[in-house]
Amino acid sequence: MTSPIGAVAFPSAVTGLAGLTGAGAAPDVAGTTAAGGGGFAAVLTQSIEQLQAKQATSDGLAVQAATGDLRDVHDYMIAANEAKLATEMVVTLKNKAVEAFTEVMRMPV
Repeated sequence: MTSPIGAVAFPSAVTGLAGLTGAGAAPDVAGTTAAGGGGFAAVLTQSIEQLQAKQATSDGLAVQAATGDLRDVHDYMIAANEAKLATEMVVTLKNKAVEAFTEVMRMPV
C-alpha cells in the first residue's frame, strides 16, 4: 500500500520509517540503526538539533518579516510550518518514550 501523499518526506532522523508499508522495511530500519550507532538516544538528539535549527531559521525569517527585509513571505510561512511540525514530532517522540517507560515500570518482576 502506498501513501496518497507522495510529497511528504520524513525527517532524516526517522528515514527508516519511510518504507514501513513496503516489502523492504526491515533492511531500511536495520541500516538506520547500524549507521546511527547510538540507538534511540542518538535519534532523539539529532531530532532536537534539527528542531533547534528549524526554529532558528523560522525566527530569523520572522525578524526579517517584521523589519521589512523579507523578500518572499512564503519562505517564512514554510519555515514556520516546518518548525511547528518538527516541534510536534519531538513532543510525540517524548510522550511515547515516557509512555513506554511507564509501561515498563508497571511490569511485575
